[in-house]
Amino acid sequence: MTLPEETLDIQTPENVAFGYQVAGLGSRFVATLLDTILVFLLQAVVVIVAALIINAFQALNDELSAWVIAIFGVIASLFYWGYYVFFEMLWNGQSPGKRWVGLRVIRLDGTPITLSESFIRNLVRMVDFLPAAYGVGIVTMFIDKQSRRLGDLAAGTLVVQD
Repeated sequence: MTLPEETLDIQTPENVAFGYQVAGLGSRFVATLLDTILVFLLQAVVVIVAALIINAFQALNDELSAWVIAIFGVIASLFYWGYYVFFEMLWNGQSPGKRWVGLRVIRLDGTPITLSESFIRNLVRMVDFLPAAYGVGIVTMFIDKQSRRLGDLAAGTLVVQD
């Protein structure tokens, strides 16, 4: 016995029906893993550059080193929090990981996500990540019939096969 594939069917005002296959936990995991690796690499570059700058200027001033650490800490945070929003806006609902796996984030009515929806779904990522490694998000995805995490529920979005 095979399970029916979960789909989202949308009827437009022009009586045109669109069907989207909802992304499952496995494909979303692979996309998230790829995105996490890319974010880690970006943050590693930030840390290496910060260390080189601190090493070069440490003899001049310890206070300058503290400022460099603070500035590069903010940059690393922006990479982590802005990565998903930036790419979802640039590539119409896809991060590099989602693009590689063939996934896309859409609104529940089938239209592309907006900046506010991308921001909301990725802000709630903090809660989805708890207690560790997306524990809350995974449990939520098992409970929701469309495999949506809390961020998707809060933003009214859905991840589908592209």
